[in-house]
Amino acid sequence: MKSFSFAPISSPNSKILILGTMPGTKSLELNQYYGHNQNNFWKLMFQILGEEFSNDYEIRKSLLIKNDIALWDVLQFCDRIGSLDSAIKNEIANDFEHFLATHSKIDSILFNGQKAAAFFKKYVHLTKEYKTFTLPSTSPANAGKTFQDKLKEWSVIKTLL
Repeated sequence: MKSFSFAPISSPNSKILILGTMPGTKSLELNQYYGHNQNNFWKLMFQILGEEFSNDYEIRKSLLIKNDIALWDVLQFCDRIGSLDSAIKNEIANDFEHFLATHSKIDSILFNGQKAAAFFKKYVHLTKEYKTFTLPSTSPANAGKTFQDKLKEWSVIKTLL
């Protein structure tokens, strides 16, 4: 199945860029980043940023924007059956040269899981130095870490704001 990523959620004031690999099946179906209700991404963001949790996607996007956080995926396109990153084939990366040039305040890049970091390293060659962090995947497939474990590691965001 051919999959295409979403447009980034960002503003000119974004200081932190969070990158996943590619939206999963449920996210593509809903046309929302991290749309699977068992994915911990949004629960983590609301807790870390001290806001009451909401299922409303517009509120979710606003939460990131008001905290100067951008959200995107490393990959623009891939072939994949299902939602597992291990099933990704024929991938093409997003245009980070243009994105980072137009979002010059970004100084930190956070990867949502090992695969996002690996694809970024494989395809993206940065000319500027950024603080980078590879965080545990928020996917329900990453059952090896509890929500509390993930929260502890993802809380690095507080130090970057």
